[in-house]
Amino acid sequence: MISKFDHVTIVVGDLAAARRFFTLLGFTEKTAVVISGQAMEDYMGVSGIEADHVTLAIENPHTEVQLLHYRHPSAIADPNIAKLNKIGFNHICFSVDDLEAEIARLTAAGIRLRNRMMDFHRRKLVFLEGPQGITVELAEWH
Repeated sequence: MISKFDHVTIVVGDLAAARRFFTLLGFTEKTAVVISGQAMEDYMGVSGIEADHVTLAIENPHTEVQLLHYRHPSAIADPNIAKLNKIGFNHICFSVDDLEAEIARLTAAGIRLRNRMMDFHRRKLVFLEGPQGITVELAEWH
């Protein structure tokens, strides 16, 4: 049985921008290494892999965002990454205590919203434009 959510990994082209984005959300950097070699090639299924692997985390409960920045081979761009009607990964959502305050703080720092805040299923919700066009949602429970 699954006990809890552990992490999400995001492939990014601009590692500095992705670090900044998740730091603004409250994550702190825990490790930064370069992954390569046969064991990583076998595990990831990527021949000749060499990539920066950065782990950022928040606590209570411990949750990680892992950033992968490929040095080799080049990362493959997904032209539909921001389209929420595609098959596969849609978005990740993080809980906040005061959504309106977070929206004000994040937009002042240059983070773009994808929509207006709405109420749905006893939550206030908003989508953010995340690194590489991924969608990150914030939720405040009523």
